[in-house]
Amino acid sequence: MDSLQQRIILVTRRTRLEDLVARLNTVEQARFYVEHMGADFSDYEREHANYRQALATAESQLSRFARVQALERDLVPNFLFPPDCLVVVVGQDGLVANTLKYLDGQPVIGVNPDPGRWDGVLLPFSVDDLAAIVPDAQAERRPTRSVSMARVKLSDGQELHAVNDLFIGPRTHVSARYRIESGDQAETHSSSGIIVSTGLGSTGWFRSLLTGAIGMAGPSSAEELQALQHEGFPWESRFLYFTVREPFPSRSSQAELVFGRIQEGQTLRLTSQMPDYGVIFSDGVERDFLAFNSGMEAEVGIAERTGILVN
Repeated sequence: MDSLQQRIILVTRRTRLEDLVARLNTVEQARFYVEHMGADFSDYEREHANYRQALATAESQLSRFARVQALERDLVPNFLFPPDCLVVVVGQDGLVANTLKYLDGQPVIGVNPDPGRWDGVLLPFSVDDLAAIVPDAQAERRPTRSVSMARVKLSDGQELHAVNDLFIGPRTHVSARYRIESGDQAETHSSSGIIVSTGLGSTGWFRSLLTGAIGMAGPSSAEELQALQHEGFPWESRFLYFTVREPFPSRSSQAELVFGRIQEGQTLRLTSQMPDYGVIFSDGVERDFLAFNSGMEAEVGIAERTGILVN
Protein backbone atom coordinates (compact mmCIF):
# COMPACT_ATOMS: atom_id res chain seq x y z
CA MET A 1 0.00 0.00 0.00
CA ASP A 2 1.24 3.49 -0.82
CA SER A 3 2.47 5.34 2.24
CA LEU A 4 0.08 8.20 1.51
CA GLN A 5 -2.82 5.78 1.98
CA GLN A 6 -1.58 4.54 5.34
CA ARG A 7 -2.13 6.30 8.63
CA ILE A 8 -0.20 6.40 11.86
CA ILE A 9 -1.89 7.84 14.91
CA LEU A 10 0.68 9.40 17.25
CA VAL A 11 -0.78 9.55 20.77
CA THR A 12 0.71 12.22 23.01
CA ARG A 13 0.09 13.82 26.38
CA ARG A 14 0.74 17.16 27.98
CA THR A 15 3.78 17.43 30.22
CA ARG A 16 3.59 18.52 33.84
CA LEU A 17 4.84 21.95 32.76
CA GLU A 18 2.12 22.28 30.14
CA ASP A 19 -0.53 21.29 32.69
CA LEU A 20 0.75 23.98 35.06
CA VAL A 21 0.81 26.65 32.34
CA ALA A 22 -2.75 25.72 31.32
CA ARG A 23 -3.82 26.25 34.93
CA LEU A 24 -1.64 29.26 35.83
CA ASN A 25 -1.46 30.99 32.41
CA THR A 26 2.30 31.59 32.08
CA VAL A 27 5.62 29.80 32.58
CA GLU A 28 6.69 32.50 35.04
CA GLN A 29 3.65 31.91 37.22
CA ALA A 30 4.22 28.16 37.00
CA ARG A 31 7.84 28.67 38.10
CA PHE A 32 6.76 30.81 41.06
CA TYR A 33 4.17 28.23 42.12
CA VAL A 34 6.57 25.25 41.94
CA GLU A 35 9.45 27.01 43.67
CA HIS A 36 7.12 28.45 46.31
CA MET A 37 6.14 24.84 47.11
CA GLY A 38 9.84 23.98 47.52
CA ALA A 39 10.15 21.85 44.37
CA ASP A 40 12.77 21.96 41.60
CA PHE A 41 11.30 23.78 38.61
CA SER A 42 14.28 22.86 36.43
CA ASP A 43 13.14 19.22 36.64
CA TYR A 44 9.83 20.24 35.06
CA GLU A 45 11.72 22.08 32.33
CA ARG A 46 14.02 19.12 31.60
CA GLU A 47 11.11 16.72 31.42
CA HIS A 48 9.25 19.04 29.06
CA ALA A 49 12.27 19.58 26.80
CA ASN A 50 13.04 15.85 26.60
CA TYR A 51 9.44 14.99 25.78
CA ARG A 52 9.08 17.66 23.11
CA GLN A 53 12.35 16.56 21.50
CA ALA A 54 11.20 12.95 21.53
CA LEU A 55 7.90 13.91 19.86
CA ALA A 56 9.67 15.93 17.16
CA THR A 57 11.99 13.01 16.42
CA ALA A 58 9.13 10.52 16.42
CA GLU A 59 7.03 12.60 14.03
CA SER A 60 9.99 13.04 11.69
CA GLN A 61 10.67 9.30 11.65
CA LEU A 62 7.03 8.28 11.26
CA SER A 63 6.31 10.70 8.40
CA ARG A 64 8.66 8.63 6.23
CA PHE A 65 6.24 5.72 6.30
CA ALA A 66 2.72 7.14 6.42
CA ARG A 67 0.52 10.13 7.06
CA VAL A 68 0.85 11.03 10.74
CA GLN A 69 -1.96 12.39 12.88
CA ALA A 70 -1.07 13.58 16.36
CA LEU A 71 -3.73 12.91 18.98
CA GLU A 72 -3.65 14.38 22.48
CA ARG A 73 -4.60 12.09 25.35
CA ASP A 74 -7.82 13.91 26.27
CA LEU A 75 -9.18 13.33 22.74
CA VAL A 76 -8.56 9.57 22.70
CA PRO A 77 -11.93 8.46 24.22
CA ASN A 78 -13.93 10.16 21.45
CA PHE A 79 -11.62 9.46 18.52
CA LEU A 80 -12.55 6.92 15.86
CA PHE A 81 -9.35 5.00 15.15
CA PRO A 82 -9.19 3.74 11.54
CA PRO A 83 -9.32 -0.08 11.54
CA ASP A 84 -6.08 -0.41 9.54
CA CYS A 85 -4.02 2.26 11.30
CA LEU A 86 -0.84 1.80 13.31
CA VAL A 87 -0.85 3.49 16.72
CA VAL A 88 2.35 4.89 18.23
CA VAL A 89 2.17 6.03 21.85
CA VAL A 90 4.90 8.31 23.21
CA GLY A 91 4.54 8.72 26.95
CA GLN A 92 4.32 6.76 30.15
CA ASP A 93 2.88 3.26 30.67
CA GLY A 94 -0.47 4.71 31.68
CA LEU A 95 -0.86 6.41 28.32
CA VAL A 96 -0.42 3.06 26.54
CA ALA A 97 -3.01 1.41 28.79
CA ASN A 98 -5.49 4.25 28.38
CA THR A 99 -5.11 4.09 24.59
CA LEU A 100 -5.41 0.31 24.26
CA LYS A 101 -8.88 0.19 25.78
CA TYR A 102 -10.30 2.37 22.98
CA LEU A 103 -8.82 0.22 20.20
CA ASP A 104 -10.16 -2.86 18.48
CA GLY A 105 -7.11 -4.84 17.39
CA GLN A 106 -5.00 -2.01 15.97
CA PRO A 107 -1.34 -2.68 16.87
CA VAL A 108 0.35 -0.32 19.33
CA ILE A 109 4.02 0.63 19.50
CA GLY A 110 4.97 1.96 22.93
CA VAL A 111 7.83 4.50 22.89
CA ASN A 112 9.70 5.62 25.99
CA PRO A 113 10.50 9.33 25.52
CA ASP A 114 12.77 9.58 28.56
CA PRO A 115 14.35 6.22 29.58
CA GLY A 116 16.30 7.88 32.38
CA ARG A 117 13.02 8.94 33.98
CA TRP A 118 10.48 6.21 33.17
CA ASP A 119 10.87 2.43 33.57
CA GLY A 120 8.47 1.75 30.71
CA VAL A 121 7.09 -1.78 31.12
CA LEU A 122 4.83 -1.10 28.13
CA LEU A 123 7.41 1.10 26.38
CA PRO A 124 10.03 -1.26 24.92
CA PHE A 125 11.23 1.15 22.22
CA SER A 126 13.00 4.50 21.96
CA VAL A 127 12.27 7.06 19.26
CA ASP A 128 15.46 5.99 17.49
CA ASP A 129 14.02 2.48 17.07
CA LEU A 130 11.04 3.66 15.04
CA ALA A 131 12.85 3.67 11.69
CA ALA A 132 13.37 -0.09 11.97
CA ILE A 133 10.21 -1.05 13.88
CA VAL A 134 7.50 0.78 11.91
CA PRO A 135 7.94 -0.78 8.44
CA ASP A 136 8.09 -4.26 9.97
CA ALA A 137 4.97 -3.56 12.03
CA GLN A 138 3.13 -2.25 8.95
CA ALA A 139 4.08 -5.43 7.06
CA GLU A 140 3.02 -7.56 10.08
CA ARG A 141 6.52 -8.96 10.42
CA ARG A 142 6.97 -7.91 14.06
CA PRO A 143 5.97 -10.22 16.94
CA THR A 144 3.06 -8.96 19.01
CA ARG A 145 1.61 -9.68 22.43
CA SER A 146 -2.08 -9.91 23.20
CA VAL A 147 -3.50 -8.02 26.18
CA SER A 148 -6.85 -9.16 27.59
CA MET A 149 -9.29 -6.52 28.77
CA ALA A 150 -12.17 -6.43 31.23
CA ARG A 151 -15.58 -5.14 30.25
CA VAL A 152 -18.47 -3.93 32.37
CA LYS A 153 -21.90 -3.58 30.85
CA LEU A 154 -24.73 -1.77 32.64
CA SER A 155 -28.43 -2.56 32.40
CA ASP A 156 -28.97 0.71 30.51
CA GLY A 157 -26.59 -0.42 27.76
CA GLN A 158 -23.53 1.62 28.71
CA GLU A 159 -20.14 -0.15 28.56
CA LEU A 160 -16.62 0.49 29.80
CA HIS A 161 -13.43 -1.43 29.08
CA ALA A 162 -10.33 -1.75 31.25
CA VAL A 163 -6.78 -2.72 30.39
CA ASN A 164 -5.54 -2.81 34.01
CA ASP A 165 -8.51 -2.85 36.34
CA LEU A 166 -12.05 -1.73 37.06
CA PHE A 167 -13.09 0.02 40.26
CA ILE A 168 -16.72 -0.37 41.29
CA GLY A 169 -17.75 1.51 44.39
CA PRO A 170 -18.35 4.91 46.00
CA ARG A 171 -17.29 8.26 44.58
CA THR A 172 -16.19 9.42 48.03
CA HIS A 173 -14.98 7.84 51.28
CA VAL A 174 -18.25 6.22 52.28
CA SER A 175 -19.33 2.59 52.18
CA ALA A 176 -20.34 1.03 48.90
CA ARG A 177 -23.62 -0.87 49.11
CA TYR A 178 -24.49 -3.49 46.50
CA ARG A 179 -25.59 -7.05 45.84
CA ILE A 180 -22.92 -9.32 44.36
CA GLU A 181 -23.50 -12.59 42.49
CA SER A 182 -20.87 -15.03 41.23
CA GLY A 183 -22.02 -18.43 40.04
CA ASP A 184 -24.42 -19.81 42.63
CA GLN A 185 -23.25 -17.46 45.38
CA ALA A 186 -24.91 -14.14 46.19
CA GLU A 187 -24.47 -11.66 49.02
CA THR A 188 -25.31 -8.12 50.06
CA HIS A 189 -22.15 -6.12 50.74
CA SER A 190 -21.02 -3.05 52.56
CA SER A 191 -17.40 -2.39 51.55
CA SER A 192 -14.96 0.12 50.11
CA GLY A 193 -15.68 -1.19 46.63
CA ILE A 194 -14.52 -3.91 44.26
CA ILE A 195 -11.39 -4.15 42.13
CA VAL A 196 -11.53 -6.36 39.02
CA SER A 197 -8.05 -6.99 37.62
CA THR A 198 -6.74 -8.14 34.26
CA GLY A 199 -3.44 -9.92 33.77
CA LEU A 200 -1.75 -6.65 32.80
CA GLY A 201 -3.06 -5.01 35.96
CA SER A 202 -2.24 -7.94 38.22
CA THR A 203 1.10 -6.44 39.30
CA GLY A 204 -0.48 -3.10 40.24
CA TRP A 205 -3.51 -2.38 42.41
CA PHE A 206 -4.36 -6.09 42.59
CA ARG A 207 -0.91 -6.90 43.99
CA SER A 208 -1.22 -4.24 46.68
CA LEU A 209 -4.56 -5.69 47.81
CA LEU A 210 -3.10 -9.19 48.00
CA THR A 211 -0.05 -7.94 49.87
CA GLY A 212 -2.24 -6.39 52.55
CA ALA A 213 -4.44 -9.47 52.85
CA ILE A 214 -1.49 -11.88 53.06
CA GLY A 215 0.28 -9.65 55.57
CA MET A 216 -2.72 -9.74 57.88
CA ALA A 217 -3.30 -13.48 57.43
CA GLY A 218 0.33 -14.38 58.07
CA PRO A 219 2.10 -17.63 57.12
CA SER A 220 -1.18 -19.53 56.70
CA SER A 221 -2.04 -17.64 53.51
CA ALA A 222 -2.88 -19.85 50.54
CA GLU A 223 -0.12 -20.67 48.04
CA GLU A 224 -2.27 -19.42 45.15
CA LEU A 225 -2.50 -15.96 46.69
CA GLN A 226 1.22 -15.83 47.36
CA ALA A 227 2.00 -16.82 43.77
CA LEU A 228 -0.38 -14.14 42.46
CA GLN A 229 1.16 -11.59 44.79
CA HIS A 230 4.69 -12.18 43.49
CA GLU A 231 4.07 -13.01 39.84
CA GLY A 232 0.64 -11.72 38.89
CA PHE A 233 -0.81 -13.61 35.92
CA PRO A 234 -0.12 -13.36 32.17
CA TRP A 235 -1.33 -10.35 30.21
CA GLU A 236 -3.14 -12.55 27.69
CA SER A 237 -5.01 -14.59 30.34
CA ARG A 238 -8.66 -15.11 29.44
CA PHE A 239 -9.84 -14.67 33.01
CA LEU A 240 -10.06 -11.91 35.59
CA TYR A 241 -9.82 -11.74 39.38
CA PHE A 242 -12.10 -9.70 41.60
CA THR A 243 -11.28 -8.49 45.10
CA VAL A 244 -13.65 -6.81 47.56
CA ARG A 245 -11.97 -4.07 49.57
CA GLU A 246 -12.61 -3.96 53.32
CA PRO A 247 -15.85 -5.98 53.40
CA PHE A 248 -17.88 -5.30 56.55
CA PRO A 249 -20.03 -8.09 58.04
CA SER A 250 -23.19 -6.90 59.80
CA ARG A 251 -26.85 -7.86 60.30
CA SER A 252 -27.61 -6.65 56.79
CA SER A 253 -24.33 -7.45 54.97
CA GLN A 254 -22.17 -10.51 54.44
CA ALA A 255 -18.45 -10.96 53.80
CA GLU A 256 -17.70 -14.39 52.34
CA LEU A 257 -17.90 -13.73 48.60
CA VAL A 258 -14.89 -11.40 48.60
CA PHE A 259 -12.36 -12.89 46.16
CA GLY A 260 -12.55 -15.01 43.06
CA ARG A 261 -11.79 -15.69 39.43
CA ILE A 262 -14.07 -14.71 36.54
CA GLN A 263 -13.52 -17.22 33.74
CA GLU A 264 -14.13 -16.44 30.09
CA GLY A 265 -17.85 -16.79 29.40
CA GLN A 266 -18.74 -16.08 33.04
CA THR A 267 -19.76 -12.78 34.60
CA LEU A 268 -19.69 -11.13 37.98
CA ARG A 269 -23.11 -9.56 38.53
CA LEU A 270 -23.63 -6.51 40.71
CA THR A 271 -26.71 -4.50 41.64
CA SER A 272 -26.16 -1.06 43.14
CA GLN A 273 -27.79 -0.02 46.39
CA MET A 274 -26.08 3.39 46.45
CA PRO A 275 -28.53 6.31 46.07
CA ASP A 276 -26.38 8.80 44.17
CA TYR A 277 -22.66 8.20 44.74
CA GLY A 278 -21.89 4.92 42.97
CA VAL A 279 -19.32 4.95 40.17
CA ILE A 280 -17.42 2.60 37.89
CA PHE A 281 -14.14 3.71 36.33
CA SER A 282 -11.23 1.94 34.71
CA ASP A 283 -7.45 2.16 34.78
CA GLY A 284 -7.39 4.92 37.38
CA VAL A 285 -9.13 7.49 35.15
CA GLU A 286 -11.76 8.77 37.56
CA ARG A 287 -13.13 11.47 35.26
CA ASP A 288 -14.18 8.87 32.66
CA PHE A 289 -16.75 7.03 34.78
CA LEU A 290 -20.15 5.39 34.60
CA ALA A 291 -22.73 6.28 37.25
CA PHE A 292 -23.71 3.18 39.25
CA ASN A 293 -26.66 4.12 41.43
CA SER A 294 -29.66 2.42 43.04
CA GLY A 295 -31.19 -0.35 40.95
CA MET A 296 -28.54 -0.26 38.22
CA GLU A 297 -27.21 -3.70 37.34
CA ALA A 298 -23.68 -4.40 36.07
CA GLU A 299 -22.16 -7.49 34.47
CA VAL A 300 -18.37 -7.79 34.51
CA GLY A 301 -16.42 -10.23 32.37
CA ILE A 302 -13.64 -10.68 29.84
CA ALA A 303 -13.95 -8.39 26.82
CA GLU A 304 -14.18 -9.96 23.39
CA ARG A 305 -11.64 -7.56 21.94
CA THR A 306 -8.00 -7.57 22.95
CA GLY A 307 -5.17 -5.06 22.87
CA ILE A 308 -2.20 -5.76 20.60
CA LEU A 309 1.27 -4.60 21.63
CA VAL A 310 4.14 -4.67 19.16
CA ASN A 311 7.29 -6.30 20.59
